[in-house]
Amino acid sequence: MSSQSGQQRVHVVGAGPVGLLLAALLQPMEEFSVRLYEKRREYTRTRMVRIAPYLVADSVASYCTDYIDEESVAAIFDPGELDAGLAFRDSIPPDLMSLLRTWALGFCPLNTIEHALSELIDSRQSTPVQRKTAAVTLDDAKAVLEPGDILIDCTGSKSLLRDCLLPGASAIDAAANTFQIRLEYALVVTFLYGQPYDCNEYCKYYKNVNNAHYKFIPAVSRTCFDGSISHVTGIVNITAEDFEAMPPQFDGSWLREHFPEVAQSMDRFIDKIKEETHGDILGELQIIRIPLDLYRARNSTNRALSRAGSSSQAFAGNPVFLVGDAAMGSPYFQSISLGFECAMFLAGLLEQRDLPIPDLLDRYELFTYKEWLRVYARSKMIKHNKDLLQCVGDNMALLEKLHVY
Repeated sequence: MSSQSGQQRVHVVGAGPVGLLLAALLQPMEEFSVRLYEKRREYTRTRMVRIAPYLVADSVASYCTDYIDEESVAAIFDPGELDAGLAFRDSIPPDLMSLLRTWALGFCPLNTIEHALSELIDSRQSTPVQRKTAAVTLDDAKAVLEPGDILIDCTGSKSLLRDCLLPGASAIDAAANTFQIRLEYALVVTFLYGQPYDCNEYCKYYKNVNNAHYKFIPAVSRTCFDGSISHVTGIVNITAEDFEAMPPQFDGSWLREHFPEVAQSMDRFIDKIKEETHGDILGELQIIRIPLDLYRARNSTNRALSRAGSSSQAFAGNPVFLVGDAAMGSPYFQSISLGFECAMFLAGLLEQRDLPIPDLLDRYELFTYKEWLRVYARSKMIKHNKDLLQCVGDNMALLEKLHVY
């Protein structure tokens, strides 16, 4: 124990949505004293996100995203693991579970989630979380650790600790703990539409028949209703050359002026929606260009450091965990839900006070690897299906992408 009160100190670095959720999960546990570090003074990210319904699942069937995911879940996880995850969901405090259930219904701005979690944490005055506004460096992280403390990195894709968790890591192999696959480059187009609207795979096919080179594809589970308004997020695959020639974010007017062929596929899709539902775009299109990467930390804890006997090496002597995008990232807008899932699992492990530290590290490593397999299979499936849709209208190109036997 490392505090005068007899509580074990837990340092959560990064108070984005995943760090906040983890802090909110650990906060009611009397055994812990939670310290939360965040460099931002306010939450300003307004992009729309949706929490996966499996995060509030109450059965194995509802834990699966669809029939393909159901097969992956059955193949990857043991029944006991799934039952334990569902049991932990039942133990989540009602104030927090109520928020999760609301976010699983549809879209909401990212900063709405961050504000709500932050306010929930601050409202629990009987078990306060100590908060510090600071950009934490590696030296800072080393300095705050005392014997028995737990360190959790929720700092996102540019993780503070990920590439420090290999014995003997150096500048030469700084990314040795990161395995990454770049699936594609894409434009992500978001807009509000003034009528209820939904788009299944038939819709995606027929609305792209006349788009020869670029296809506008609303992402899976990314079209959602808010009363009479639809929040629509779509992806357009672009080339690496397109990506380099575009700014990080822009609007529809810029795209139409500088990349008319890309804009044409988007506008043709939107025009067909208007013909069918007689609605209008509300406001301006919001467009960002991003690389769609699938990656994971080969070590999501400091287990390798501990096993190497590197007691003198930084971060070898205290349990260290990577959570959220620090541990793994997925394209196709699965990352925030993946981070929440890992936060729930880690909180459930830490609640088991009789679990030896080596077992704790082993179980978290195994879980993150299994979650990686699940999201890897799903991402590759989505990527393959999108590649097939890119070939709409060109049967020979479609056949070239099929491997039947």
